[in-house]
Amino acid sequence: MPKPEPPARPDVLKEIAALREADAPTRGGRTFAYVYDPAVEGLDALAADAYRAFADVNALDMTVFPSVARLENDLVARVAAHLGAPGCQGTFTSGGTESILLAVKTARDHARATRGVRAGELVLPATAHAAFHKAAHYLGLTSVTVPVDPETYRADPAATARALTPDTVLVVASAPSYAHGVLDPVAEIAALAAEAGVLCHVDACVGGWLLPFLRRAGREVPDFGLTVPGVTSLSVDLHKYGYADKGASVVLYRDAALRRHQYFAHADWPGYPVVNPTVQGTKSAGLLAQAWAVLRYLTDEEYTALAARVADAETRLLTGLAALDGLRVLGTPAAGLVAVTATGPDGTPDLSTVLHLADEMRARGWYLQPQLAHGALPPNLHLTLTPATADRVDALLADLTTALATARTLPP
Repeated sequence: MPKPEPPARPDVLKEIAALREADAPTRGGRTFAYVYDPAVEGLDALAADAYRAFADVNALDMTVFPSVARLENDLVARVAAHLGAPGCQGTFTSGGTESILLAVKTARDHARATRGVRAGELVLPATAHAAFHKAAHYLGLTSVTVPVDPETYRADPAATARALTPDTVLVVASAPSYAHGVLDPVAEIAALAAEAGVLCHVDACVGGWLLPFLRRAGREVPDFGLTVPGVTSLSVDLHKYGYADKGASVVLYRDAALRRHQYFAHADWPGYPVVNPTVQGTKSAGLLAQAWAVLRYLTDEEYTALAARVADAETRLLTGLAALDGLRVLGTPAAGLVAVTATGPDGTPDLSTVLHLADEMRARGWYLQPQLAHGALPPNLHLTLTPATADRVDALLADLTTALATARTLPP
């Protein structure tokens, strides 16, 4: 009796391609949020090949896979060379949220061990990333939100100082804030935290791997890393302006003693002793390998050239936006992120126009990220600039002009 034919296998790659058809493009410079496109030929293939080489390597135990330790040490050293200080220590993580979560855990456990704080508080500017509130929720801490300057959108050092209590375990500043792309006064905030005997974290997830190279390209950039007195930890995402694939981030601490509070260790069970520096236990080393490969491949000179392209795109975009009646840039963008609000007939920010404008731009093939009002902070459209957008700015502004005219004719 003949054997029955095996069932046909599905063409899974074809199915995956079909699923991607409705997604915003990740390359080409038309998606102004979520993606960071360096427009460097061959870089995507390099990252993919490096990932495949380590995809089945378990980064849980570096004694079994010592290559993982080498990759992480190299990567952290590269980051520390730009953002660290002598004696600093760091860890590779899955992204900015995990880096922030670990920094908050470290601050909580440090305050418990050194000051006996049990019900800890985080003092955050209103523009701090939502990941800090997520960390507070997970770790049983209280978020104390401080208003920012309504004109500059920067954290207010005086208001921050007033919010400090004996229960404060961590003070936060952003370099820059995601929502508006402005730099907080890191040195001032870190100094008041140090005076109060409190740790200070700088969220440089967006700007950490762009600002140092903008400085090299000739822009004036204030210090914000671990060399700033009072800064005790810092997070930087390499899947943003490091141009590695997501997720890849590093969290740095001023010294090994502080980083020790990040770890989880447990041996009171019948299995192997568990020592986890991050939230994850078992994890593929693929993401670490691809980040290592990208940062190994791109030199500081090349990162500087890419940063210069971002700066040029930002300058031309801001000039064009200033010429459009009814649009207003919020704050002074400093690191590739721009927030622009649309005003109504009375000259005040108008949510309806903002949302219509986002829809009209999407219909023209652009994705600009809508952000809603928060307290006194107006609704706006967020744009993330990358090297790939440098050649798209003029086309974007042209479509923005017609889209804005259409948006103003639509009902609320």
